[in-house]
Amino acid sequence: MKLDDFDFHLPEGLIATRPARPRSSARLLVAQGDGVADHHVADLPDFLRPGDLLVLNDTRVIPARLSGTRARQTPQGEAVARIEVTLLEPVASGWRALAKPLRKLRPGEVIRFSDALSATVASLEDGELTLHFDAQGADFDAALDRAGQMPLPPYIAALRAPDDQDRTDYQTVWAARSGAVAAPTASLHFDQPLLNAIAARGVGMTHVTLHVGAGTFLPVKVDDVTTHKMHAEWGEVTPQAAQAINAARAAGGRIIPVGTTALRLIESAAQQDGTVAPFAAETDIFIYPGYRFRVADALMTNFHLPKSTLLMLVSALMGQEKIQKIYRHAVETGYRFFSYGDASLLIPDPHCLTRG
Repeated sequence: MKLDDFDFHLPEGLIATRPARPRSSARLLVAQGDGVADHHVADLPDFLRPGDLLVLNDTRVIPARLSGTRARQTPQGEAVARIEVTLLEPVASGWRALAKPLRKLRPGEVIRFSDALSATVASLEDGELTLHFDAQGADFDAALDRAGQMPLPPYIAALRAPDDQDRTDYQTVWAARSGAVAAPTASLHFDQPLLNAIAARGVGMTHVTLHVGAGTFLPVKVDDVTTHKMHAEWGEVTPQAAQAINAARAAGGRIIPVGTTALRLIESAAQQDGTVAPFAAETDIFIYPGYRFRVADALMTNFHLPKSTLLMLVSALMGQEKIQKIYRHAVETGYRFFSYGDASLLIPDPHCLTRG
């Protein structure tokens, strides 16, 4: 299975730099059976059945982009350098982060981001650094919220700078548990009127948590995709969420994760027979064609990067030929791609879905 098998041409003009407003006015490509149909996200309840269960990721994106200064004493006087930092994840010894320019930092030096927030460089290794912040807990959260910016994906950041509007746009309406440095973007299409319509349809909803990491944007660098090593992300399926999923399955409802993050998490928590157990750990599950799905019956997701692990995931769900057809249609009819783009509802034929 070669990396080029997951390539396609995407015109730059189809990369969305702002979301649709209202959120549920985004387009929705519905693929089921052999058909592909054009709708809008507001139409989603029409394709759901009473008893179905949507699985939603309630992670909250932190303003992980920081701009600060490092001061260093030299024989010529104080030398000040501007440092741009992107937080990656909390670790026992502080925060893993990226910094530009990394060469201007040494262990023990302090980066000042604001009057209320600074960090000491604890270590430098393999292009990353570990930072010890001078604030903790709620004080850290408050200082980070004031000093930081939302960590827009690189394909948006290359086209425009983040601004205050992204603090709302790049966050789901149900975001609850802080820790992500990238949004679960399929969920960005939901607003309260859509949630009300889904509930009125008799469709259930449950929340899980997967703190999406910056590794979600890392390119695949191996030609044989089966040798790719996925990054790890922390997730939790609570006992209540596991019970809701298992009850819906037992009653004949479909389990439909919203976003690849929710799908990867519930598949990580699923037993061989499809029963979902409580889960609280890191997962590096890699889903590509040939994967045997245990619990997911369908998926709502955005349109993904060429040669990405997420494109491999949807190819595993729908089949490579079908995904190629779906993406050709999306490009030809002007769907907007990536994090702020439009959505798809992928419903594989249950008789063709590979089960574990």
